[in-house]
Amino acid sequence: MSKLLLINDLAGYGKVALSAMIPILSHMQYEVCSLPTALVSNTLDYGKFEVLETTSYMKNTLQVWDELGFQFDAVSTGFIVSRPQTELVRDFCRAQKVKGTRIFTDPIMGDEGKLYNGVGEETVALMRELIATADYIVPNYTEAAYLAGVPYQCGGTTREELYALADKLHALGAGSVLITSARMLVDGGWEPIACVVGYDAAADQHFILPYEELPVRFPGTGDIFSAVFMGHILRGDALKTAAQAAMQTVSKMLAQNAENQDKYKGIPLETCLEDVVL
Repeated sequence: MSKLLLINDLAGYGKVALSAMIPILSHMQYEVCSLPTALVSNTLDYGKFEVLETTSYMKNTLQVWDELGFQFDAVSTGFIVSRPQTELVRDFCRAQKVKGTRIFTDPIMGDEGKLYNGVGEETVALMRELIATADYIVPNYTEAAYLAGVPYQCGGTTREELYALADKLHALGAGSVLITSARMLVDGGWEPIACVVGYDAAADQHFILPYEELPVRFPGTGDIFSAVFMGHILRGDALKTAAQAAMQTVSKMLAQNAENQDKYKGIPLETCLEDVVL
């Protein structure tokens, strides 16, 4: 059984980040360990929240684990809250990669063309260093544009531009690349289609996976995507196959829960694990 380490925040109320990824990867028969980057009272969608940064705890924990000789087959990084924390995670991932550990990075920084509050160019520069250690990165289109230093195109981009964007991220040192929430212009049309863009480093191939956008939003769907994707990659699936499984899982869960009254708390995974594409 592969042993995975998830480095992400932990919400006390709501299924996002660690609270979303742990049950999915456990359901997929992985041994899951976690290193919280922050304790968050609830999902940020509620508008009020409390955050406790855990950098000192993380540093001390990694030291203890090193002394105890703990080893991991794969590491996944998500929400990171400060420069010292980013540097700590970067250095840890570099050391793990030398040991043969596979590194997955979701460079959480922004969405819909904007960086999140508190995230600046310094964070973007540090994140470039972190993705350079990764075997697989899963940015959304906004994050990909900032990391590559190219303009965000709100009206959509061409297939060639999306492939070039993936290539720029690969050139920064990342292995395989998946860009989510992209929008591609097709045959000169004015209305772009939603898609996931991939570059499979092992096969040296690009691909586009279109999908139908549902008129519903839940926090944590990116974490669900990352967890299912990671689980399939570690089983030996190709990048495109793993991405398709993650997309199908998210689509099924969104459709099943579209009428939920309180969407701010995320997908109720306790009732949805049968929807995980295995």
